[in-house]
Amino acid sequence: MNILILSAGTRNKVVQYYRQALAGRGRVIATDCSPYAPAIYEADAYEIVPRMTEPGYLDVILSLVRKWEAAGCFSLIDPELSLLARERERFEALGCTPMISPYNLVETCFHKYRMAGLFAECGLPTAKCYLSLEEFDAALERGEISYPVFAKPEDGSASLNISQVYDRKELSVLFERHENLMIQEFMDGQEYGADVYVDMVSGQCTAIFLKKKLRMRAGETDKSVSVHDPALFETIRRFVERAGFRGQIDIDIFDVGGTYYFSEVNPRYGGGYPHAYCCGVDTPSMYVRNLSGEACEPEIGAYEDGVCMMKYNELSVRRIADGVNEAYSV
Repeated sequence: MNILILSAGTRNKVVQYYRQALAGRGRVIATDCSPYAPAIYEADAYEIVPRMTEPGYLDVILSLVRKWEAAGCFSLIDPELSLLARERERFEALGCTPMISPYNLVETCFHKYRMAGLFAECGLPTAKCYLSLEEFDAALERGEISYPVFAKPEDGSASLNISQVYDRKELSVLFERHENLMIQEFMDGQEYGADVYVDMVSGQCTAIFLKKKLRMRAGETDKSVSVHDPALFETIRRFVERAGFRGQIDIDIFDVGGTYYFSEVNPRYGGGYPHAYCCGVDTPSMYVRNLSGEACEPEIGAYEDGVCMMKYNELSVRRIADGVNEAYSV
């Protein structure tokens, strides 16, 4: 059983975890558009591919599925997730099951206003959102919202172009400078992250790891501590099953005055997932079992409280081979 990890980049740990999950029963093949992506050298083999925006990219990836007889694949970057979801049937026709949620759901995750609507539809508290200055001004006049607020791209990711705004003048400048902005209520509370796995066979939520975020850097969790909240576990389980998510997802949640507000869902491995894995939440092994046609038993909350994750820098130093468009075994 071989697994193809797309756009591996700097996610060395995830590649390592999948090699451990396969335990010699198959190979991990990593791809990236650059030979300077350190994670590809953690795989059993790697392939240098075109940028995903280049014509013919999908055909290249499908050819790799055939070449390596990949039983499964997934991507570690947002822009590629919609492609995988949209083209799922082409992968499945080759015997490869992408770890991805349905296309419409993936697209909803990448549009914050639509995501807020899904949260509300599922009965979950979420921040108020406005797509225009006029809509926001009216809500401000009614006393439904107050400064500060966040201005952010409605379809953004990785915390890019997000500004905390304190007055109308700042908002006007930002709306003139950037397209497709939305205004979101400022969540003044403690942020949590949930690493969640929804079984690819049964559709049942089988793992939830909850962490209190202590420090963020470039949109990713830098330091965190594991926590438990059975009521929140149940809320998350009902939400992801009702919405129809599949595979690995990452959820951002804020505790504001004792109420949990759901903020965002990333339908992929989050940057803080290594914390979950090191606490025993082994979702790579769950995916491997699913690829064998086996449904996993729920293991929600199967970890210890009070375990801290603290990221630090590592180096990968190696000679980069010539002919980087060929495949190499590591």
